[in-house]
Amino acid sequence: MIVETFNKEKRNSKTIELVCDLGITGGGTAGVCAAITAARKGIKVVLIQDRPVLGGNASSEVRLWILGATSHMGNNNRWSREGGVINEILVENLYRNPEGNAVIFDTVLLEKVLNEENITLLLNTSVYDVTKSGDTKIESLKAFNSQNSTEYIVKAPLFCDASGDGIVAFKAGASFRMGAESKEEFGELFAPDKSYGELLGHSMYFYSKETSKPVKYIPPSYALKDITTIPRYKAIGKDDKGCRFWWFEYGGRHDTIHDTEDIKYELWKVIYGVWDYIKNSGDFEGVENMTLEWVATVPGKRESRRFEGLYMMKQQDIIEQKKFDDAIAFGGWAIDLHPADGVYSELSGCTQWHSKGIYDIPYRSFVSKDIDNLFLAGRIISATHVAFGSTRVMATTGFCAQAVGMAAVMCLENNINPAEILENGHIKRLQNELNVIGQSILNIPIQEESNLFNSAKVEATSNLVLSEIPFNGDWFQLNISAAQMLPLKEDEKYSFKVLAKAEETTSLIVELRTSEKVENYTPEIILETQEFKLKEGEQTVEINFSKEFPKEQYGFVTFLSNEKVKLKTSNQRYTGVMSVFNGVNKAVSNNGKQVPPANIGVDTFEFWTPHRRPNGENIAMIITPEIESFNCKNLGNGFVRPNKTVNAWVADLNDENPTLKVIWDEEKNISEIKLFLDPDYDHPMESTLMGHPEDVVPFCIRNYVIKDLEGEVLHKVESNYQTIDIFKPEKPLNLKGFIVEAEHPSEDVPAAIFEILCQ
Repeated sequence: MIVETFNKEKRNSKTIELVCDLGITGGGTAGVCAAITAARKGIKVVLIQDRPVLGGNASSEVRLWILGATSHMGNNNRWSREGGVINEILVENLYRNPEGNAVIFDTVLLEKVLNEENITLLLNTSVYDVTKSGDTKIESLKAFNSQNSTEYIVKAPLFCDASGDGIVAFKAGASFRMGAESKEEFGELFAPDKSYGELLGHSMYFYSKETSKPVKYIPPSYALKDITTIPRYKAIGKDDKGCRFWWFEYGGRHDTIHDTEDIKYELWKVIYGVWDYIKNSGDFEGVENMTLEWVATVPGKRESRRFEGLYMMKQQDIIEQKKFDDAIAFGGWAIDLHPADGVYSELSGCTQWHSKGIYDIPYRSFVSKDIDNLFLAGRIISATHVAFGSTRVMATTGFCAQAVGMAAVMCLENNINPAEILENGHIKRLQNELNVIGQSILNIPIQEESNLFNSAKVEATSNLVLSEIPFNGDWFQLNISAAQMLPLKEDEKYSFKVLAKAEETTSLIVELRTSEKVENYTPEIILETQEFKLKEGEQTVEINFSKEFPKEQYGFVTFLSNEKVKLKTSNQRYTGVMSVFNGVNKAVSNNGKQVPPANIGVDTFEFWTPHRRPNGENIAMIITPEIESFNCKNLGNGFVRPNKTVNAWVADLNDENPTLKVIWDEEKNISEIKLFLDPDYDHPMESTLMGHPEDVVPFCIRNYVIKDLEGEVLHKVESNYQTIDIFKPEKPLNLKGFIVEAEHPSEDVPAAIFEILCQ
């Protein structure tokens, strides 16, 4: 029993002081990825999250899917899903949660954090103040947990603000911006005027479900009475739910920090009014047994403060795909701006303009220009309002924050501040350390000297030589233009044979296309066009292109639409090979071709995108000369995904025991062997709501064995599904070499490995 008598003095809360190496505020995707990355390198992290769950807008409290450069497979950014920890999380979620249950995703995130012994996690804990040891240095954070009535003081040499609203940077006095810059300040032609608005608003969603009996609905008094005040109300579907209602948005003309509670009430008014409309208006059939299952209680925030770093990203960096020496990640979501009036606007719910490919994101945008020991992460990084329209999405923010976690480790090791990473070659080491964990920074390979594998001789029992994509699939009707993407060689003339079926006498137009930039997958360059007369019925079409292919990069064997024609497809799939289609994906403003208004600084080009599995089969064809881009010599080139070419060893499907033998001239001391496998980087793996057709992507090696040269088993893996698989013996091994024996993932998909890293 506890009894305390009256105390005329003020009582103090229980206070706990925590000392760590890196204090991170914010447990969204950015904070989580930064924390895990840093902790795995051995430093102590305190991760402070003001909500009861991790994930921020991706959590079960908000239920927005995680997306980034893959953009719902609706743009031309092939194989662009973000790497490293954020990829690991999404692949794990796919395996456990292919149906997209947001509650299950909560558990995936929490487990990832709790598994790291170097992370101290504080949930339900809000940072409310900072203390400074000087004008430009933070000494500690002050936070309070209302659930356990405990105050925390977190001391560290380094801090990261991934809080969304930037509470730490704000309290520390760092320079920030809210709203849109003028066109003149950075020369951004897409900068919105006042009539469009300055801020993106908040959103809240609801879920409904079918029950076994009629359910009545009586709306609360505050529910929206007149649904026609929502100009897009006719777009409401009775079966829509969750973040398909991303356009339930409000607050862009308000202070999106201090007015958040008022914004929340307005969104509740909308949600309950919409449900009243669905249930009681009589405009919908089959709603009698439907009921509300869940309504968000906190809004998902899009935009508030953006803090000034050592560099501020702008529109031109995205559209022109500017190269940065200090690139630490890439982005690829469209420049996606929303009208400030949100759900009440007469304008489109969003305006999305895509670049032709992914773009670099520089380290400097994550370093505060004012506070010496402060990193920025998440949506508050140093970017203009226009550039923020692309960098703000969660796969991108998590991806970028991995660089913050790794940079913090390097700062501590070298006793330097975040800005000094840019000096004395540290940025090159940061890039390499990130790539070693799967970051895949654009055009920057893993450094040769950091991989003992590169000094070995490598032999394979087989290498895929692609002379034929077998004619064993269904027929595909060419009601939209289609293309087969293939890694082609410079100065080669290519011929192809395909099988076509025509309903009547007609013609088939075939083009050989490629991209202006070798690393892009926008096929805007038409190298050659041929037309073929087809008779009714099945026939082989022989395509002999007369022009040499100009560079080593991906080519597009393109078949223009003709609904009277079908093409034979193949059941076989290969790493680094896919079919794409000039179709429509309205979820990301893709109508087949991007045609922006004049003078907004955005390119006009066509979209050529894949179909989601189980669709999207390759187009069957005979290829001359055969494609030899799948050789084991690709191993050790430092790239862990397709980039200009396949960058993978792919075995022949007829090889019943595909095997690699790695041999050094002398024994090497090996502490780790890391295999980079194929998780299908083209699949967006949306974390919630959208289901997926499989729990393991078809390209991923499930079973393999590592042996020494004498045949003794060192490491055996069964039922793998992750991208990176690591063999780390208890003690380093002295090896003259080793053998990898892999199984094909299936009878239609050959074994493939992007990279082997030995340290």
